[in-house]
Amino acid sequence: MTLLKKTFAAFLLFLLSFNFSFGQGQFNLPRKKTDKIKFQLINNQIILPVEINGVKLSFILDTGASRPILFNITNTDSLQINNVKTVFLRGLGGGESVKALKSQNNFFKIGNAINVNQYIYVVFDQDINFTPKLGIPVHGIIGYDVFRNFVVEINYRLKYLKLHRRDTYKHKKRKNCETFNLSFFNNKPYIETEVMLDESNIPVKLLVDTGSSDALWLFEDESLGISTKHYNCFNDFLGRGLSGNVHGKRSVIKSLNLKSFELNDVNVAFPDSTAIIYARKIKGRNGSVGAEILRRFNLIIDYGNSKMTLKKNGNFKTGFHYNRSGIVLEQTGLRVVKGLVRNSILDSYGQATENKISINFSKSYEFKLEPAYTIVLIRENSIAEKVGLKVDDIILNINEKETYTLKLQEVISYFRNSPGKSIRLKIERNKEIMNFEFRLEDVFKQKELP
Repeated sequence: MTLLKKTFAAFLLFLLSFNFSFGQGQFNLPRKKTDKIKFQLINNQIILPVEINGVKLSFILDTGASRPILFNITNTDSLQINNVKTVFLRGLGGGESVKALKSQNNFFKIGNAINVNQYIYVVFDQDINFTPKLGIPVHGIIGYDVFRNFVVEINYRLKYLKLHRRDTYKHKKRKNCETFNLSFFNNKPYIETEVMLDESNIPVKLLVDTGSSDALWLFEDESLGISTKHYNCFNDFLGRGLSGNVHGKRSVIKSLNLKSFELNDVNVAFPDSTAIIYARKIKGRNGSVGAEILRRFNLIIDYGNSKMTLKKNGNFKTGFHYNRSGIVLEQTGLRVVKGLVRNSILDSYGQATENKISINFSKSYEFKLEPAYTIVLIRENSIAEKVGLKVDDIILNINEKETYTLKLQEVISYFRNSPGKSIRLKIERNKEIMNFEFRLEDVFKQKELP
């Protein structure tokens, strides 16, 4: 065989093996053992750069997502999706199933990981949109399709993840770590652990949910002793699921035990039963552990071996906080802002007199479009409601800082401060400027147990 024929045969063999490796719709790292990808961490949620059919987008990495979902695509006209058919999806919330398009044979790229035959569900419901809540463009969620193909290492402190090829990754003995067995239902991972309620340790089965910004959700079950009756609670909006809004109660429990790792005074939410009808059908499920817990660890998640390893990081001792104001804030469009550009010297000499020089300064301004932060919901009986704030109020200034100079999550962080902290707001309501002032309240305290 000539050299040319040998070269062509080798190339053909490589091409066939390359196509076969991608033929099952899986992510691969063709020439690397591992890939490191930086992410943004906003409201505890991991925001990854994802490329779909040549268009660069941003997705939430969500272990609670059994299928990739694309939404908020009104500004991505260049995105082409392939081979579509109509389906209906159901998730958290008490509403109906959501109409979607299932698309196949799409090219996905996350870092250097590539899938040339990825399916995706496209939802056009404008209410399903994370962008206003996070303050940056977010176009979808992805979970299982990434985790099933790699051993995934998540470093919450340094904000990167590593994708390790399964065939080359070797688990190391790690000090000061705890490893949990994972069980799966509908391609979602669950762990078994304990919570302390009413002086009793109660075993619970929890969904591992990196896509939830909350700490802990528990499903009420009197037979197990999981009940709100032992705690002071307040009613709150917990978020929006695929099938509508989720409301419930919030409180604080004594502890969550993750084997030797004990977290005390943990924020907990008890979602209304109407919003979790389908979630409760999963045998043995008692709730979810979210990213407010998970961010206190660095994680190694190995779906192939059904393992998850936790190691404490610098966030571990951080206290748990919640929104004490009752204000739910979102970024809704833009507003016109007048800003100072610079000081300019119009006449550096002017009319000179003996031993004097006249200098004239002029301030230069420009008008810019900046984010508008709007109140979209006010919790009933909250301090915000008591002082007269209303839905659709636009917050212009908080504690003497112009909000357009802050990110959405920075504004929200003011509302999560300690009780007694003073909040001063300048708002716009129907083109009228108004001022409000209040102090953050501790809306619940853990009851003294008998």
